[in-house]
Amino acid sequence: MSDRLRLDKWLWAARFYKTRSLAADEIDKGRVQVNETPAKPSRELKVGDRVDIRQGALTRTIMVRAISHIRGPAPVAQTLYEETADSLLRREQHAEARRLAAEPALAIEQGRPTKRDRRQLADWNRWSAGLDE
Repeated sequence: MSDRLRLDKWLWAARFYKTRSLAADEIDKGRVQVNETPAKPSRELKVGDRVDIRQGALTRTIMVRAISHIRGPAPVAQTLYEETADSLLRREQHAEARRLAAEPALAIEQGRPTKRDRRQLADWNRWSAGLDE
């Protein structure tokens, strides 16, 4: 094991992204920063670096604790980093806000017509009286 590793490879090994190419795409989009500066996928990461990862509306702040070249099981991957207390608090608040938010499906007043509704519409269109008759 060496003391440095490419950022995209480390994010993949730490199981933040499913593939290295997904990690590289997210880095290129500016959603990952290292030590509060924009990074490139080839940026070398070392122990002690601070990595900010924006996932949706949430930003996670991670401190690098170890370097690994291989993608292991999740419990092993979790030993590669430590999430800051502030980041954990933000994540819990975000989860609580999502839990208490209204169900999006309840906002729909009238959805797709049922089979019975479609038949009634078809009958109404077929038998509607016109001015010609």
